[in-house]
Parts: sequence; C-alpha cells; structure tokens
Amino acid sequence: MRVLPVGEESLLVEVSSGEEAQALHAELLRRRAAGELTADEIVPAARTVLLDGVPDPSATAARLTGWRIPRAPSPEGEPIAIPVRYDGPDVPEVAALWDVPPEEVGRIHAAAEFRVAFCGFAPGFGYLTGLPDRYHVPRRATPRTAVPAGSVALAGPYTGVYPRSSPGGWRLIGSTDTVLWDHARVPAALLVPGARVRFVPVGSG
Repeated sequence: MRVLPVGEESLLVEVSSGEEAQALHAELLRRRAAGELTADEIVPAARTVLLDGVPDPSATAARLTGWRIPRAPSPEGEPIAIPVRYDGPDVPEVAALWDVPPEEVGRIHAAAEFRVAFCGFAPGFGYLTGLPDRYHVPRRATPRTAVPAGSVALAGPYTGVYPRSSPGGWRLIGSTDTVLWDHARVPAALLVPGARVRFVPVGSG
C-alpha cells in the first residue's frame, strides 16, 4: 500500500490489485461509519482509493500505512437484476475468443454474479467484475464513434452498461432498457461501488 498526498485535504491510496482496492474501499467506509476515520468522500478506482476532505492528511496517512485490510465482505441484500438481450454485434467475436458457439455467450455471461468495483467514464457507468479470467477479452482495436445507450459490453476483466450514447471500444454483447442514470432518482446512479448485479436474459424481439 502506498499513500500519496493530493492537494491540501486529500489522499490517494495505491494498492496492487482491483480486489485489494475493493477491500480497502469497504474497510474505509466501515471505519468512517464507526467514527474511526474522517473523510468527506471515499472514491474507489481500478487500483486506488481517493479520500477527499481529510482534515489532517499527514496523520491519516500514517495511520493508513499501519492498517491490515481484511477481505471485502460479501454485499448484503439481493443483487440488482438487469434484463439483457444478448444481441450485440460483437457476440461472434467474443464467442471466437472464448472458443464457444455464439449462443453460449449469453448463457456464460448471465451465469456469473457481478460486483461493481468502481464507477467512472460517464455518470452511471459501473465497472463490474465477476467473469472468470478465461472470459476476459481485449478491447476492440478500433473504437466505435457511437455506442448506443443500454449496450452491455466487455473489456478486459470488466462488464459495463453504457448509460448513454458515447464513443467506446468495448465489445458489445447485448442491450438493456434499464435506466442506469436518472436525475430524479436518489441516488441517481443505479450501480454504486460494492453493489451486486445479475444479468437476466430476455428475448431479442
């Protein structure tokens, strides 16, 4: 673990893996709730966690370096169910990378339970982990200039759902009508770090 000062009241904690970042995020939230840590915001990323609004960054950094971070606890409650049509244009390419028939892509993907590791890229976009290593796929060599909203996509170890139309280089395997970002909802984002997610296959018609 490496703790770096960022500005006057922020710290960036670097760890060696996504799993460690998720565990650290969960532990920081737990300690803040218990009154053992003061921070306005705790924001996870792929292998870092940002603490913003820390009154005494030097003292907090010294304490953090001595912590033993336990494994992230299993999220409580039912997973968020996202209906998906496995009709994406990249299904044949993903099937070839996985060495399975195209019709197996949706079954394999829907069999996994996912967890939101962190959010970013666009409001409402969650980076979901849960697929076994053998199903990780590279990004497209040439990104698309426009990916439709609701596209379910793969890149590296992550699954994501595009909350709005935007450029993107992820491999598109499906589509959903689920609203990922809604200003009228509290919270506006459907997917938040630590949440469990299941994809539920539905017909493509």
